[in-house]
Amino acid sequence: MTLSIRIAACVLMAFALGTFAFVIGNVPVPPSPRLGLRGVQRKLALDSAGLFATAEPLIRFLAALVGPLQTSSLRARQEAQLRRADYLLGLTPDEYSALSVLSALLLGGIVGGLSFAAGYSLSLALPGAALGLALPYLQIQEVVRTRFKAITRGLPHAIEISAMCMGAGLDFPGALRLVSQPTKGKADALASELSALLEELELGHTRKEALENFAQRVPTRAVEDFTHAVIQADQKGNPLARVLQVQGRMLNMRRSVAAEEAAARAGVLMIAPMVLLLGCIMLLLMGPFLVKGIGW
Repeated sequence: MTLSIRIAACVLMAFALGTFAFVIGNVPVPPSPRLGLRGVQRKLALDSAGLFATAEPLIRFLAALVGPLQTSSLRARQEAQLRRADYLLGLTPDEYSALSVLSALLLGGIVGGLSFAAGYSLSLALPGAALGLALPYLQIQEVVRTRFKAITRGLPHAIEISAMCMGAGLDFPGALRLVSQPTKGKADALASELSALLEELELGHTRKEALENFAQRVPTRAVEDFTHAVIQADQKGNPLARVLQVQGRMLNMRRSVAAEEAAARAGVLMIAPMVLLLGCIMLLLMGPFLVKGIGW
């Protein structure tokens, strides 16, 4: 009786493994993105022959497994985040989730293995897996923050140059095309976003729609003020070159005020490290006398 149960269990396990292998083998793996800005970023990531290029087939396979489990709202939020990150590594929303799952499995496995080797509980793998799940999100958020900072810093200068070009006879798209030219053979974040704005204008979008999309992609205060000023100038018939001059001066003034505020905060933030440093110096100077007086 026991032998029959063992044989039946082995048969059921073999059937389950075969079914699982059949299902996994017939999962339709999505092709790698090849078109648009996402395709360009994917090609650059693959040509670099880094860690992502090695793991890219596995990430696409996991994306095929994770994709049906994603909701449309989650996929829309991931798409917006990836667009703000300039389509980092050419990731799609499903690959974004697959990368999070892969990171969780790897980090959780490493932490669990080290915990088992050191004699600790395997439950420590859970915090490691949670951290691995959040790592891709944190990395993309850092890329978004860096891009927004670069765009905010470069926008006042670009606006002033555009105003000068329009005063010399260029139209608004021509002035933007001039300031969106790559510097040193590489397009920065601001040039990339201005090029995307110009592409939308060339595809037939109205100026208002293109500027509103620009403000949605880069929702910073400087970009929102710039887009609102240009849209209002178009609607009210104000001279756009004059509006851009005023906007450029205002953004430069705001940058100066922000720099002064940051410098003022730096003095306050330095108080605590200076107190700790003074305490360490006092211990170094008075320590030998205290030890000698106590008689240690």
